[in-house]
Amino acid sequence: MSVTMKREGVLTAIGLMSGTSMDGIDAAVVRTDGLKFVETGAALTVPYRRSLRQRLHRLVMDGGRDRKEAQAVERDLTLAHAEAVERLLAGTGLTEGSIDILGFHGHTVLHNPADGFTWQIGDSLLLAGRTGIDVVGQFRVADVKAGGQGAPLVPLYHAARAADLGKPIAVLNIGGVANVTWLGSDKEDDIVAFDCGPGNALIDDFVHARTGLPYDASGTLSLSGSVDETLLERLLDNAFFEQPPPKSLDRNTFDASCIAGLSIPDGAATLAAFTVQAAANAILKVGTPTKVLVCGGGRLNRALMAGLSKILPGIVVGPVETVGWRGDALEAEAFGYLAVRSLKGLPLSLPKTTGVPLPMPGGEFFAAPGSLPSNRTAGAS
Repeated sequence: MSVTMKREGVLTAIGLMSGTSMDGIDAAVVRTDGLKFVETGAALTVPYRRSLRQRLHRLVMDGGRDRKEAQAVERDLTLAHAEAVERLLAGTGLTEGSIDILGFHGHTVLHNPADGFTWQIGDSLLLAGRTGIDVVGQFRVADVKAGGQGAPLVPLYHAARAADLGKPIAVLNIGGVANVTWLGSDKEDDIVAFDCGPGNALIDDFVHARTGLPYDASGTLSLSGSVDETLLERLLDNAFFEQPPPKSLDRNTFDASCIAGLSIPDGAATLAAFTVQAAANAILKVGTPTKVLVCGGGRLNRALMAGLSKILPGIVVGPVETVGWRGDALEAEAFGYLAVRSLKGLPLSLPKTTGVPLPMPGGEFFAAPGSLPSNRTAGAS
C-alpha cells in the first residue's frame, strides 16, 4: 500500500513517551484516522535502567551543558526506546510491518519558548534504523518557531477521546509538571490548554534528596505530614500564576528551596498542597467543570487526589480510568495519534492550546531504511 493511500485512512501507530518524571518509557499501540476515530491497543511501561535514569536526571538538572554527555545519553535513550518497541511488538504478536509509524517524543532537556527554544533529545533516524519503522519526531519545534509555547500537545487527543463525554470537563495531567485541558464543548474552538504549575517533580526531587527514594509512593509521606501554610503562600507567590494562558513550564521552573528546613513529611505535604492549589486555581479561572479527570503519575498519589477533591467541592474528581482511559498509557497514545496527524498534515496545536498564531502542523518525518527519503516534514506534500 502506498504512503499516500495509507494517509487517507486509519493507520496503526506506536506512541512513545518519556515524561518529566524520568521513570521510564511508555509505549502504546493506537489505531486512528487522526480525527475522531481512536482504537487503543497494547501498552507497556519499561522502567529506565538505574544508570541511565541517573545520567538523564543529571543532564536535565544541569540543563544539558555537557554536550558530549548529552549526545551519549541521547543515543542510549534512543536505544532504550527501540527496546521498548521490540518488547511491545513481541508481547502482542505484531511485527514492524504492521506498524505504520512511531510517534517519538524523546525527552525534554530544556524548554524555554520565551526565547524560541525547546530541546528534546532522541535520535529519530537511529530509532527508525533500529526498529525498521518510520518515525515522526521533533513534535514541539514548529510550534515554538511559530511563536507558540510548544506545550501542552496532548489536548487534541484528549478532545478525541472525550467526544462522547458530557461537557464541560477538565483533564488534568500531573506528570513532572502539571497541565490542564479544558473541554468546554465538542467544538475545537472551545479547547483551552496550558501548563498550570508543578506536578510531581518537586515532590520527587525533595523525597529523593532526603530519603534516597525515587518518589513519594502513593503519597504516603505527604499524607503523614502537615502543610506549612506560610511557605505554601510563598511558593504560590510566583509571577507564572498571573500570566494568562496559553503558557508552559520547564521542569525546573519553580524553586522550592524555602522548604529545606521542614521535616520530610511536612515538606512533602507542603509541596503536594502547592501542586493541588496551583492546579485548582488554574481550572477555576477557566470555568467550573462537571468533572476533573486526572492522568499522569499524580493520579496514584492519594494526597494529591484527596487534596483536589477537598478544594474542588461539588466537582467530581477521579482518575481517567473512571471513563475507561488508561492513565499510564494516555500520553504515549497521544503521541501515536499526533504522529498520524503529522503524516496527514493536520494541526498538532491550536491558538488556545499553545498560543500559536494559527492551527499548526508539526513533527518531522524520518524514514526507516528502504522507505521514503528521511528527515522531511511529515505533513509536507
